[in-house]
Amino acid sequence: MPVLNGLEAAKQIRALDRPDAKTVPIIAVTANAYDEDVQNSFKVGMNAHLAKPIEAAKVYEEIARLTDKG
Repeated sequence: MPVLNGLEAAKQIRALDRPDAKTVPIIAVTANAYDEDVQNSFKVGMNAHLAKPIEAAKVYEEIARLTDKG
């Protein structure tokens, strides 16, 4: 992202002063797929980490899992 990377965006979302800030699902969609990248995603509060190339079925599975529809 040109202004804010995904890790910073997730940190800022989790820090918001609103009731859903801690619970809104955040999924990393990235080319960074090393274990360290995955751990960094979870460290800042993301709920899932999907590496590119993206498979639509995996995206749908994660959305269903994170919204209690899975």
